[in-house]
Amino acid sequence: MPIFEYSCEGCGGDFELLVRSDTRIACPACGGLKLRKKLSLFSSRVARKVEALPPCHGGAGACDPGRCGSGSCGLD
Repeated sequence: MPIFEYSCEGCGGDFELLVRSDTRIACPACGGLKLRKKLSLFSSRVARKVEALPPCHGGAGACDPGRCGSGSCGLD
């Protein structure tokens, strides 16, 4: 039973829905049936040891404020 994301072409609303084989898919906001299935991506994190982290994530005082939170090192 996958969860799909939809966009309603009637009201422009976005929503997620757990889809079973007998599910009638309609926009929960307006009841519209003209929907567009959106591409859903999932996120996964891999636990790493501190030694394997780049210097910007090395712990106390090692964070470079210019990089952390910017996504430039790939871990944020």
